[in-house]
Amino acid sequence: MAKKPGWAIEKERSKRAGSQETVWLFGTHAVRDALRNPRREKLRLVLTRNAADRLADEVSASGMTPEIVEPRKFSVPIDPQSVHQGAALEAKPLEWGSVSEVCAPQGETRLVLALDRVSDPHNVGAILRSAEVFGATAVIAPHRHSAPETGALAKTASGALERQPYLRIPNLANALGALKDMGYAVVGLDGEAEHDLAPGVADFSNRPLALVLGSEGPGMRELTRKLCDRHVKIPSAGGFGSLNVSNAAAVALFAAVQTRRPPRGTERE
Repeated sequence: MAKKPGWAIEKERSKRAGSQETVWLFGTHAVRDALRNPRREKLRLVLTRNAADRLADEVSASGMTPEIVEPRKFSVPIDPQSVHQGAALEAKPLEWGSVSEVCAPQGETRLVLALDRVSDPHNVGAILRSAEVFGATAVIAPHRHSAPETGALAKTASGALERQPYLRIPNLANALGALKDMGYAVVGLDGEAEHDLAPGVADFSNRPLALVLGSEGPGMRELTRKLCDRHVKIPSAGGFGSLNVSNAAAVALFAAVQTRRPPRGTERE
């Protein structure tokens, strides 16, 4: 029997590990959206009486029987400082499918975000929220050195985690290679780049586009940089100053979306 390649073994290990994991979502908004999501496998729901009243419709539709607890006895395994608003849900992480399945162009000029070592759940949550607003097909990040699906991430995403595909993959370089094979242009954000963001992405307006962002400080890894077809920067007034990664993602998404929309007044009626 032929020996399996390393990437295939890693993928199987990640899938097995993911099948055993659970995540505690907390906060009224995050729990409400998870209850509404038919893709989400829901295991245990803990609510205060007030939260149960606020979420009555979603609880009823979900078919779950919540555990009603007193606010002072809200003992679930989340950070005691978390603002849970009396609502917590234990669930399985979402399974969206592979990069090839989710990101296949299908005749569209699709837009994808790839995150290289962005590990802060608040940044990733904000990025997912922006990705949903601007219609990104997916947000891709490696299993290692990236923010996993957590309650803090879900709360920051404000419901976007339930609707915006977040693909945590074994190897980012392989994922970028798969996107390039599907016809994507891969553009990396780099504060020292020669090209400015807007004209830099406009050249690829007729192709599916993957925008790559690295962690604050170190930025993209060298291999990730080499896989980019172009590097672009967000110009700043006076040539100084920078944005954190979630703000940079929002600006980059906006610029890319603008190149893909017809000029105002030319849309079909």
